[in-house]
Amino acid sequence: MRVALFTETFLPKRDGIVTVICLLLDHLAKRGVESIIIAPTIADGLGEQITQYANTEVVRVPGVTFPLYPQLKAGPPTYATYDRLKAFNPDIVHIIHPVLIGGFGILMAKQLGIPNLTSFHLDISQVIKHFNLGPINMGFLTSPIDLATRIMFNMADYTLAPSRIIQRKMLDIGVQRVGLWKRGVDAEKFNPRFRSEEMRYQLSDGHPEDTLLVYVGRLSPEKQVTQLRAALERVPGTRLALVGDGPYESELRQYFDGYPVKFMGRMTGEPLSQAYASGDIFTFASASETFGLVVTEAMAAGLPVVSSRVGGIPDVVEEGVTGYTFDVNDVDGLVKGVQAIAADKDNMHRMGEAARAFAETQTWDAMMDEVIDHYARLIEAHQHTLNFA
Repeated sequence: MRVALFTETFLPKRDGIVTVICLLLDHLAKRGVESIIIAPTIADGLGEQITQYANTEVVRVPGVTFPLYPQLKAGPPTYATYDRLKAFNPDIVHIIHPVLIGGFGILMAKQLGIPNLTSFHLDISQVIKHFNLGPINMGFLTSPIDLATRIMFNMADYTLAPSRIIQRKMLDIGVQRVGLWKRGVDAEKFNPRFRSEEMRYQLSDGHPEDTLLVYVGRLSPEKQVTQLRAALERVPGTRLALVGDGPYESELRQYFDGYPVKFMGRMTGEPLSQAYASGDIFTFASASETFGLVVTEAMAAGLPVVSSRVGGIPDVVEEGVTGYTFDVNDVDGLVKGVQAIAADKDNMHRMGEAARAFAETQTWDAMMDEVIDHYARLIEAHQHTLNFA
């Protein structure tokens, strides 16, 4: 099997989407599937513009800096991109959340008569509500973005959503033929054995005896990290460690000034594994997620979760067993969840063990094999159509 992927973001940029793409490419190589990926040029200063990832050739698409996303140089694929795709002769084309590069990827696949699959990774119409262009809130773009999403994804032969919530949303806005591609977790990388008293001392700013709330993720408006302050105000003996960076960091530092909050910056590798495992409760108040990888990572590290009910989180958190969930912007629900867990240390430990046990069942291999099964089904259906044409 030969698979060509199109994406709007890739290494050296790092985010949740890139993580999933790399895991997919690794798994394709593991299963003996040949692959190529068409990706944008990344802005200078973020790292090397690699042209090879493991066994996969990376074909870069030139472009210009996009004002709302300066880390990417966006532009449409060129004739050279088309020629490279044609020469690779894929059995299927997988478009990772089509916008500009991916939209042309769908058209190229259709022109070449290749079956194609899209996958949904970012709820742009929800994220945009939390951004302003000067005095103008960008939320007025929600309906046009949903319309564009419907048109773009309906061009594809099939679409995969990362959670039941997103699947329902896509069907509601008129996207047809929507299946599920859930997310897994690396239960070895994120593991209670990485718990470190030294790391806990750092995360708690020298107060390891307190109940330590942990947040991991991008520091941006839609993550609604500000809502976590209510737990610090209303649950005695709690502290918060924020792991990550982003455009909202300076505002958050001002907002949490004087509160027991430690900004740890972006962490990777073993320090990140230690940060997860050294906390007590994972707290997450995001207004919009397609899945929420950090939640399953925290569960794998042995932490009970208190999270907003977004993305795939209702699919993985069992109420009162592995954590608590609450409606978006229900700050009281957030506080009650933290209170319920923090009040009983033995129960906190039991919930953490239950979270770990669940995470061990959510392997990436199983999730990625499902994607390959979708590839095989679409290729077979395409061949069947050709045979009867």
